[in-house]
Amino acid sequence: MREDLISYLITHPEYYSNDPTLFERNLRKVLETKKVNMACFRDKTSLNYEELATLFVNICKEFNIERVLLNENYQLAKKINAHGVHLTSKQFNDIQKAKDLDLYTIISCHNFTDIENAQKKHINAVTYSPIFISPNKGEPKGIAELRELVRAYEDLDIIALGGIISKESIELISKTKAYGFASIRYFV
Repeated sequence: MREDLISYLITHPEYYSNDPTLFERNLRKVLETKKVNMACFRDKTSLNYEELATLFVNICKEFNIERVLLNENYQLAKKINAHGVHLTSKQFNDIQKAKDLDLYTIISCHNFTDIENAQKKHINAVTYSPIFISPNKGEPKGIAELRELVRAYEDLDIIALGGIISKESIELISKTKAYGFASIRYFV
């Protein structure tokens, strides 16, 4: 496996909890046992989002995670001193707003048109998904399509996402020369 492959942890309340004590314990356990270069707090259901997001940013910084991001909410990312934001595929119009706040900005992409649009807006990186079978995420793109995309957009940091749950899948991704891989389930 390529040593320079970025590993990008994404949280989900199902695995981390929305109880602050359990959330902290679960996050620390992951950060103590897995290599993590980037981390994103993603929670679309918890009512205590800001509390958990702040806890997440502080713990990740304590572990010297290179880039700590929030999902979607670039204003809150700036407010709580996260390094950046991971925008959804419906937030292309927010790329410049996030960049204007001096945030490292990633956007979720699902096809070549999305990638084109992201590149034109000078995005820092994109996730491309789903690569492998992932619950409720549609038909997987596969390794061949990922490899083609990485070759076509060699000056863009492309992070593989979706269904990445084993070292074997990470090994396949590393052979595509993608910038990195992102996962929820691999890290739990």
